[in-house]
Amino acid sequence: MKRALVLGGGGVTGVAWEIGMLTGLAEAGADLTGADIIIGTSAGSVVGALVAGGRPLPEMYAGQLAPPTAELPARLGVTTLLRWAWAAAGRRDEQRARARIGAMALAARTVPEADRRAVIAARLRNRDWPERRLLITAVDARTGEFVVFDREHGASLIDAVGASCAVPGVWPPVTIGDRVYIDGGMRSPVNADLAAGYDRVAILAPVTGGFGPSGRLSRQIAALGGRVVLIQPDGPARRAFGRNVLDPARRAAAARAGHAQSRQESARVADLWTGAAA
Repeated sequence: MKRALVLGGGGVTGVAWEIGMLTGLAEAGADLTGADIIIGTSAGSVVGALVAGGRPLPEMYAGQLAPPTAELPARLGVTTLLRWAWAAAGRRDEQRARARIGAMALAARTVPEADRRAVIAARLRNRDWPERRLLITAVDARTGEFVVFDREHGASLIDAVGASCAVPGVWPPVTIGDRVYIDGGMRSPVNADLAAGYDRVAILAPVTGGFGPSGRLSRQIAALGGRVVLIQPDGPARRAFGRNVLDPARRAAAARAGHAQSRQESARVADLWTGAAA
């Protein structure tokens, strides 16, 4: 029985909520960190790298409750979201739509790339790719091509996670070799279809809305074939996130909300993860 853990995007609050959820589930006997493969997009790439690297969940959770020190202030506002939607609207070619978003990202004024890289490095601490199977998603900013990084790709773990988290118009695109990348969430905030072929799939998805048909989570889940459990933030968690998912000040509340929500999710997750095959 092959098991996959899929961790979607959702900003700083999404990182915190996923860590709180994973910690609470493990405490309830439904530990998802033993997955055969971990797939991370944007916020999920941070959590996925930590989990695959063997960071203990209690340590990760405690870190989310502590005051943030290395994060840069940012805001994902309505204007940025509307610009993404405008770039993608009415375009049947999803890759070209992503390239338009990439062009917007390349033209945007942001903090220097090196400053943002330092934030990612502080989040990860361990800079080496883990031995466990870890996939991290991104999008080529110039071509719109969807790219999946792993330990064989050649990109450093810090740069792969930085690319996956490079929110267009907010953070600088990430340069790796002669290519430049933006957030993997521009293809799909979850990219759950990468778990095709796995018997059990657990999905933590702080955000689910995508721009094109291939990015729709419902479509991706329908194509998986195996047993799937999808966990999304409940009402208290969404309120904990607030209106700006990039606000580090909301991190602790989002982590606690994920931990609290895990109590109502643990039974079905345990049934998926440890139950008998159908």
